[in-house]
Parts: sequence; structure tokens; C-alpha cells
Amino acid sequence: MGEFFELEAVYIAIAVFALSITIFVTTRDFMPKGAFKKGMLWVGGVSSAMVGFHYYMTTSRMSEVESLFNAGEMLICENKMRRTISRSVLIAQKDGWSLDGHLFKNPDYERDFHTSRCVKWIGSQPQLEQEANEKAAVHEGNN
Repeated sequence: MGEFFELEAVYIAIAVFALSITIFVTTRDFMPKGAFKKGMLWVGGVSSAMVGFHYYMTTSRMSEVESLFNAGEMLICENKMRRTISRSVLIAQKDGWSLDGHLFKNPDYERDFHTSRCVKWIGSQPQLEQEANEKAAVHEGNN
């Protein structure tokens, strides 16, 4: 149950906000009788369905990502701490990453990554930043 609240706390808060607005609007004098009951059932039902669907999709993706990692595949994870153009981090066992619960950890990296923020890497093989910089320098030198 803790994992559910860890993954869905923000969406539950949004649903509670929507329900609060529904309560406020449907209890006004100008609203017809039964609006409160209909509004709460409709907004509550849709919100619950959306939170449940999001949880199902997230846990399914987490399971897939963990299986791919254990099979030696390359993953790409969102890095919210680094606010640059390249906000993502490539993760693979061969690069020293390990899986601890639902967190990818690397002793050479400053933070861990949750499996809910990762997907399978389907791009080309990653290039080292130094190699990319060298190629850029050679290219600039030719111009």
C-alpha cells in the first residue's frame, strides 16, 4: 500500500482538489437537487478510475524495466535534478548500475533513479561526452 501512495500521491491530491471544487459548486443554491450526489459520483468515479489506471500502467512499466535491466538491456531514466537539454541518464548493468528494490543505484553517481521514471533505450549506442566534444572540435576546425 505504501508503494501506491508513493506513486500516486500527486494524482490523489489532484482528485481531492477536483472533489473539493465539486462539493463547493454542487452545494450552491442555484444548483438543482441531486447535483451533489451526481457530481460526487461522477467526479469521484472518474478520478478513481484514472488514478487506478495510472497505477496499473506505472507498475506494469516498472516490472518491464526491471526485467529488461536484469537481462542486460540499456535503459533511459529521467533526471529531474539536471535542468539542461540532456536531462536523461542511460543506465545499464555494464556501467556499474545495480537494482535495489525499485531504485537504480551507482556508487559513481550522485543520486538514485526510481524505476517508474525509466523506459527501454531504443536509440543508438550511447556516445561518451568526450568523444562527442572531440568530433565537434574536429568539425569546427574543418570549417
